[in-house]
Amino acid sequence: MAKKPVKKAAAKKAAPKKAAPKTAQAAKKPAARRYKATPEGTSDRQHLIEVIQGGTGCSAAAARETLGDLIGTITTSLKKNQKVQLVGFGSFSVAKRAARKGINPRTGDAIKIKASKSVRFKAGQTLKGAV
Repeated sequence: MAKKPVKKAAAKKAAPKKAAPKTAQAAKKPAARRYKATPEGTSDRQHLIEVIQGGTGCSAAAARETLGDLIGTITTSLKKNQKVQLVGFGSFSVAKRAARKGINPRTGDAIKIKASKSVRFKAGQTLKGAV
């Protein structure tokens, strides 16, 4: 008996698929950022401006404006009794205190304390774990 001719496509073994070559940027794992605490004698606000400026490469004025906008947005939201949640960091909320009676410690007289609002901060899981 004569051998049947083998088809070329069937004769070739399927070559293992090679992964697309990774670029140098994709191959590297992102380096863990190392943050520095606010130095002694420096205001936290100024330190945050420097961190924003260093991380984004923007000017000091743009970093100052960014931080101002962030704080302004949080303040405005809290004024409207809205909760501000920064996932992993924590959440800001407004707590209402009812009017109550108190005692003047000097005289012992009863006084009325007005109802008020205060800002509460609850730390998120990532922040709790870091501290």
